[in-house]
Amino acid sequence: MFKKLIITCFIFSALTSISFAQKDPKAKEILDGVSQKYKSLKGLKASFEFSYEDLVDGRSQSQNGHITIKGDKYHLKLPEQEIFNNGKTVWTYIESGNYKEVTINNASEMGDELTPSSVYTIYQKGYNYRLLGEKTENKVVIQEIELLADKPNAPFAKVILRVDKVKKDLIGWEIFDDQGGVFKYRFNSIDSNAEVPDDYFTFNPQKYGKIEIIDLR
Repeated sequence: MFKKLIITCFIFSALTSISFAQKDPKAKEILDGVSQKYKSLKGLKASFEFSYEDLVDGRSQSQNGHITIKGDKYHLKLPEQEIFNNGKTVWTYIESGNYKEVTINNASEMGDELTPSSVYTIYQKGYNYRLLGEKTENKVVIQEIELLADKPNAPFAKVILRVDKVKKDLIGWEIFDDQGGVFKYRFNSIDSNAEVPDDYFTFNPQKYGKIEIIDLR
């Protein structure tokens, strides 16, 4: 169940919408800086911690993973599963014991989903935003920006982005669902100058042996 939550959250399933009529110019300046820096990178590699907390009953779970991003491409690695996106095709690979499965989709059919690469530009369309404030953690000044959907039928209602003020790096984000749960991502390490070959984002079944292929294209 938790593995499914990770995939769902990284693609950020639909939430109930909340809106407020505001586009904070200070927040926009910060977000523009983060987006521009991301677009200038050759590639990005990061290790991260994913956690889910149920605010109603206090339950929580956490897991670690790795993400590699290059433009609109990404490769997400988690225990027993990986997601490959080369900009055209998305492969979701799951391994459990001796069972191996990959599901294939067209990337264009996932246009309304928030991916590890589109999180850097999500604010540019369909969202209002405001700077919540700043805090210092381990001598790093972090700026927190809240994004709220401006339409009731938006696929995701609320996102909080956490930005390193000096480096202009996105270091984490939070998603609040309509069931009293909070999904959190925090980068533990970031290599923002990674050189990654394009084939790293394409799933190669020959590397995985016997595998069930579910092609939904």
